Amino acid sequence: MFDRVVIGVDPGVAATGVAVVGTRGGDRPSVLEARTIRTPAGAPEASRLRALAEELRSTLRAHAPSEMALERLAWGRNVGSAMSVSRASGVLLLVAAERGLEIREYGPLEVKLAVTGNGTARKEDVRRMLGRLLRIDGVPSEPDAADAVAVAVCHLHQARVPTGSRR
Repeated sequence: MFDRVVIGVDPGVAATGVAVVGTRGGDRPSVLEARTIRTPAGAPEASRLRALAEELRSTLRAHAPSEMALERLAWGRNVGSAMSVSRASGVLLLVAAERGLEIREYGPLEVKLAVTGNGTARKEDVRRMLGRLLRIDGVPSEPDAADAVAVAVCHLHQARVPTGSRR
C-alpha cells in the first residue's frame, strides 16, 4: 500500500503523457503506470478532448490518486499548437477537479530543475536521471510518458518543502 499516489500529466491533444507514481514512507517513488494517451488523428478536436477525458477518468478510477501534477504550457511561437494544448490542459484540470484531486502545475524549467538540477536539461537527460540517479524503476522510453513521470517526481520533491519555504 502506498502512502501517496500522484498522477503526473504532460498534456497535449494528439498525445498526453500520463504517469501514476506512488511513494511508501521514505522509499523512492515507484511507477505504477506510465503511458501515452493518443487521440485519433483527423478527428474533430472536441472528439479528441472527450477521448482524452475518458482515458484520464479510467486511469483515475484504476489508481485513485489524491494529487495531480500537470506540466504548465510553455507558450512558444506556435499559437495554434499552444491553444490546443491549453484546451487539453483545461479538460484534464476539469476531470481532476471532478474527482477532488489536489492539483499543482509546474513549468518545464521547474520539472527539469527538480529532476536533473539543470533547468535547461534535454529530454534524454531527464529520463536518464530518473532511472540512474533517482533509481526509479519503470521509467518508460516513450517521451510523453517519461515526461509525465518527471512531472510527478517533481511534485513529490516540491511537496516535501514546507509551505512557508516556497516562494
